[in-house]
Amino acid sequence: MVVPFNTAINAYNSVAKSIGVPSSDEGASASTGPSFSDFIQASVQDAIKTEHTGEDVSAKALVGKASANDVVVAMTNAEMTLQEVTKIRDQVVSAYQDILKMPI
Repeated sequence: MVVPFNTAINAYNSVAKSIGVPSSDEGASASTGPSFSDFIQASVQDAIKTEHTGEDVSAKALVGKASANDVVVAMTNAEMTLQEVTKIRDQVVSAYQDILKMPI
């Protein structure tokens, strides 16, 4: 059974209120930092930029405009970024599956 999104938000807000955290609609105006979605979007854009940098340096090396050291550094950064993104994705999927297994 799929729980409507609004029900999940209402459940979050009631738990947040009971422990003294501002709810999602209350905290939006009082928040001084970026929202969670802004943080995720910026992180994904940074990961994409790192991957593109690795590709660009590799292409430059093929035409002789980048050193082997530059390629190794760029590709290592791209590989580490991809590994972290994969780990985060796996954790999100695992958390979602745990939520689906919870009794209602």
